[in-house]
Amino acid sequence: MPIAKADFIEGMAKGMAVLESFDTERQRLNATLASQRAGITRAAARRHLLTLTHLGYLETDGSYFWLAPKVLRFSGSYLASARLPRVLQPTLNRLAALTAESFSAVVLDGEQVVIIARSGSTRVLAYGLHLGARLPAHATSTGRVLLAAKTKTDFNAWMKGRELARLTARTTVEPRKFRALIDEVRSQDWCVASEEHELGVHALAVPLRNMQGQTVAALNVVAAPHRLEAGQMQRDLLPMLLDAARELRPLL
Repeated sequence: MPIAKADFIEGMAKGMAVLESFDTERQRLNATLASQRAGITRAAARRHLLTLTHLGYLETDGSYFWLAPKVLRFSGSYLASARLPRVLQPTLNRLAALTAESFSAVVLDGEQVVIIARSGSTRVLAYGLHLGARLPAHATSTGRVLLAAKTKTDFNAWMKGRELARLTARTTVEPRKFRALIDEVRSQDWCVASEEHELGVHALAVPLRNMQGQTVAALNVVAAPHRLEAGQMQRDLLPMLLDAARELRPLL
C-alpha cells in the first residue's frame, strides 16, 4: 500500500531493517555488519542495535548482538490471530495423518517463503520445516508455485537484477532456465523441486486460491528420497494435494 511521504517514519523503517538483518546465515551481528545488511551508516546501526537491546528485542555481549526471545511475540501473535493459518491447520493435520508425511502452508515474502502452518512427521530435516521458517523462493516448490502466480510483469520485476543462489548442485540458477521452469509451473499448476534446496529432499507443491482466483498461499509435502521418490510423490500425493486445494477454496 502506498504511503504519503509525510506519514513515513524513517527511523522506524531503519530500526526494522536492522532487526530484519538477523537470519540463519548471520545470527550475530556487530554494528559494522548490521550497517552493511541494513543499508545504513554504522553510527545509525549502532544506535538502533542499542535501542532494540534496551527494548528487549536483542541481547549483546558488548560487541555482538543477537535476537532475544521477545521477538517471538510478533510471530506468536500472528499465528494466534491470523485467519489463514487457523483455516489451513485442520487440513494439514488430516493430510499428515493419512500419509505420515510432512505438510506445510507457505506464503511469499519478497525473495523468501515463510511457513505459516505445518503438520506431520517430527523427524528432523535440515530443510527447516518449522513455523516461521524462511526458505529461498527460487529453490523451493512452494516458492516457484507462488512466483508462477504473479503476472508476467510482476515476475519480470521480481527477476530484474536478481542473482539466484546455488544451494546444491541441482539448483536452477541460470535466469533463462528459471524463467522456463516458472512458465512450466504456471502451465501445469503444480511444482516438484528435487534436491534443489537441500540434497536428499523432494517437495511437491500446489497453489491455494480463494474464490476470486487469487493465489493466497501454497500447500506442499516434503519427503526424503528413501521414503518417497519424486515420481511416486507426483503419482500418489498430487491428487491428494489438488483435492485439498479445491476443498479449501471456499474457506479462503
